[in-house]
Amino acid sequence: MSDSFDLQFLQNFLGALQGHLLLTLASVSVGIIVSVPGGVLAHQFPRAKQPLMLVISVIQTIPGLAILALVVAFLGGRIGFLPAFIALTLYSMLPIVRNTIAGLEGVPIDVSEAARGIGMSRRQRLLLVELPLSKPVIIAGVRTSVVWTVGMATLATLVGAPSFGNYIFTGLQTRNLEAVVLGSVASAALALILDAGIGLYQKRSSERKREIVSGRSFFSARYQLVVLMILTLGLIAIFWSAKPVDVVVGAKGYTEQHILAGLVSAELTREGFKTEKKIGLGSQVIFEALRGNSIDVYFEYSGTVWAGHMDREDNPGPKVIREEVERYVKNQGISFVGFGGFENRYALAMRRDRAEELGVSSLKDLTSIGTSIKAGGDLEFFGRLEWLRTHQIYGVDFGEKLTFDSSLMYGAVASGEVDVISAYTTDGRVAAYDLLLLDDPYNAMLSYDAMILGSERITQRPKIMDVLARLANRITDSDMREANRMVDVEGLPVSAAVAFLQSAID
Repeated sequence: MSDSFDLQFLQNFLGALQGHLLLTLASVSVGIIVSVPGGVLAHQFPRAKQPLMLVISVIQTIPGLAILALVVAFLGGRIGFLPAFIALTLYSMLPIVRNTIAGLEGVPIDVSEAARGIGMSRRQRLLLVELPLSKPVIIAGVRTSVVWTVGMATLATLVGAPSFGNYIFTGLQTRNLEAVVLGSVASAALALILDAGIGLYQKRSSERKREIVSGRSFFSARYQLVVLMILTLGLIAIFWSAKPVDVVVGAKGYTEQHILAGLVSAELTREGFKTEKKIGLGSQVIFEALRGNSIDVYFEYSGTVWAGHMDREDNPGPKVIREEVERYVKNQGISFVGFGGFENRYALAMRRDRAEELGVSSLKDLTSIGTSIKAGGDLEFFGRLEWLRTHQIYGVDFGEKLTFDSSLMYGAVASGEVDVISAYTTDGRVAAYDLLLLDDPYNAMLSYDAMILGSERITQRPKIMDVLARLANRITDSDMREANRMVDVEGLPVSAAVAFLQSAID
């Protein structure tokens, strides 16, 4: 392992640590600032308690990926720190609000009455008696919130915010177990460290419960709130003060996209431009991010735009799709740099020996036996136009349809857990696992020509556009398949596949 590799690894790890820590502390800090007053309000005005808890509980039931996508959509396609921060702040609130209410309700009545008896106002009783006594319970809620938020922050990777999720999701997609373990252990360690630190503070607060009538407690509470607000603003300021980059390169969450993002970044870096990669974005998120100038360039596929963004349900053929998709993206204020030179379309695939056993060679053959076999698809396939067209045109349905992360889907068919999967035609695992791509005589599957899309912002920078234009029509199906195979089958790093593609197109 070279010194330069060690340095790069350290920089990447520190970047993930900084991003994860900033997101967690900023989100929980704002969560405290909002939630404690909310809990006090619910305690002081019982009619507000049920509606407040209902709203916060409903937010908590929304899946993390869904709320991230909703926030990105609400922000007009903006990705990065802000949508992740908003989503995590919302997720952090429930245990803090709940414990604030529980702590205040747990204050002994005789203590409150004694405070009233010595002439304290309602505000004084709250600040000098009830909140100090409730403090250990409130801090327990903060501890729970921190642990939840650290875990949820790994999902921030999916909206372009750096975190230990970078290692987890990249490792899953590239079959790098060491990266998955590193990301998971680092996230767990961070949660334990923060929890232990807050636990010490909680213990100290419990020991000082008797200091409830001194002015010191009142000013201490105010001081701590001011410090918390300053800390939050400082953390956010540190993030926003990061040095700007020339080009933000986006990618979806699978091997081929990781390789292509690496290729674009490497070519731009070679010409002296500073780049940043946003990896693991969903199809809708990444398109909206490009349109909103949150990212500057990524590889998209014609079929994805045709079905997912243009809402077309027909299949007029590759030539028409290419022409209409190019026209559409230009009308969206997106720069169409060019086609990549290869196609990566969906195809149903079976293990060759299983296909021979069942007498299957095309989609037509599945019509009569589909309900007796199991199928596996990636996270999007069974909701995509390709499956709907296959179901309608061939009358195919399956006895059981399972959804997998794409990194696990091929292993499932190879081990016999499912009989057929939604494969990708440039995936190196098709040959490695001896899979048969089923014929599609009625063209249910759309064409998926790779294309390079750029943001409106970088169209003003001709030198960057020149570098991107040199990649157009330079990558062949076989080269892309080999690059994917290097990572998915041989277990080589993405950088090795990037170097292979660079040598192939030079």
